[in-house]
Amino acid sequence: MLTIPLHSRDCSYLYPVDRRIRALAVSLLLGVAILGATSGTPISVSAQELPTALPEEVGMSSSRLDRLTGALQKYVHTDRIPGAVAMVLRDGRVVYHEAVGKLDIEADVPMGQDVIFRIASQTKALVSVAIMMLQEDGDLLISDPVSKYIPSLTATTVAEASDNGYQIVAARRLITVRDLLTHTAGIGYGWDPGGDAWHKAGITGWYFAHRNEPMIETVNRMATLPFQAQPGERFVYGYSTDILGAVVEVISGTNLDEFLKNRIFEPLGMHDTHFYLPIEKKERLATVYSLTDNLRRAPEGSSMETQGQYVEGPGISFSGGAGLLSTARDYSRFLQMLLNEGELNGTRVLSPSSVSLMTKNHVGDLYIDEPGMGFGLGFSVRLDVGAAGVPGSEGEYGWGGAYHSTYWVDPTENLIVLYFTQVIPANELDDHQRIRALIYSAITEPASTIN
Repeated sequence: MLTIPLHSRDCSYLYPVDRRIRALAVSLLLGVAILGATSGTPISVSAQELPTALPEEVGMSSSRLDRLTGALQKYVHTDRIPGAVAMVLRDGRVVYHEAVGKLDIEADVPMGQDVIFRIASQTKALVSVAIMMLQEDGDLLISDPVSKYIPSLTATTVAEASDNGYQIVAARRLITVRDLLTHTAGIGYGWDPGGDAWHKAGITGWYFAHRNEPMIETVNRMATLPFQAQPGERFVYGYSTDILGAVVEVISGTNLDEFLKNRIFEPLGMHDTHFYLPIEKKERLATVYSLTDNLRRAPEGSSMETQGQYVEGPGISFSGGAGLLSTARDYSRFLQMLLNEGELNGTRVLSPSSVSLMTKNHVGDLYIDEPGMGFGLGFSVRLDVGAAGVPGSEGEYGWGGAYHSTYWVDPTENLIVLYFTQVIPANELDDHQRIRALIYSAITEPASTIN
């Protein structure tokens, strides 16, 4: 099997002209690979790296994208972020892939393009795709009650705020798989109302890597606790996708790690995406930092604002809501599959109709966290650019992670953007907004004009 490395570990020091030369060299290497394939040397889907292009070849400006590098370096030099990897794809081709800053400031280890990040809630999109795959397999319907697969969720309760704190009432209807996909099941992260019961049970927050019990056991304990809203009545962000991960395990008869590996990671060539990192990849894991008054290294530990037990953890609890680690390169392949309507390099993961369904607004006006946005089956969806007040397109979808990573897919512009860093909390950090503005300012031609 022929594997072609597209990028060195850290090329952020290259001047813009050097980066363009590197892109041309990569194109030549890809040409050699294609010739090898025609001469009888097999190249697997996972070895076919996404092609690269000069920005001008896909209607973007190199000099304007260089402004993005400068902005990211400024965040590093002013101690707002330790480092980051940013990646931009247009027309299915990588036009920007840069690493800035440090993987580990104290050890003076530079950030590289192959660094592995805790992607937290970016896990949700992958598990949502897994659920849609099971529907396409004929194993479930998203309209099914989740209790069909997890009986403990048959008779759930809701904590309703009252003058004396809260009262527990019965849920007015069953929770469906679609409720979980859209975060309208009423299940939070163990907060109020009813938060004291969740704290007593030891189930709060999104971090699971330290847990020494399978997710289905945790979900069965969740089922005994009061949820935060009636099914279908509010957008409540929380454990819904963790429960979906347990549904995948029940239906498939295997753990979530194996299902995702066999059905998504390996077919798409996502070789560095894991719930628990193999020890031989430990040195590539980015260090977590916290930004409050200043940037400081997060402590070792097993909670949300620590380094986490993603290497030495028990390896039993596979969090479908926030458990994965990945690289920008790996996650870009997943997003390109979605932008391609379910297919990458000849490997089909989902049908176009399922991707279309996932990227529509399913919640009406219940998603009030961001103006001009709705929510689909695993992603936020842009409904109104004017109401949002930021550059973008209607129909764009995306999400992010608790460690301050983000991504979005813009079908109108045939654009994918990924930004990975490791900062939690990230108080008053405006890098996401600035990245968005700089990337859209680098688009010089509409996608419809690109050959």
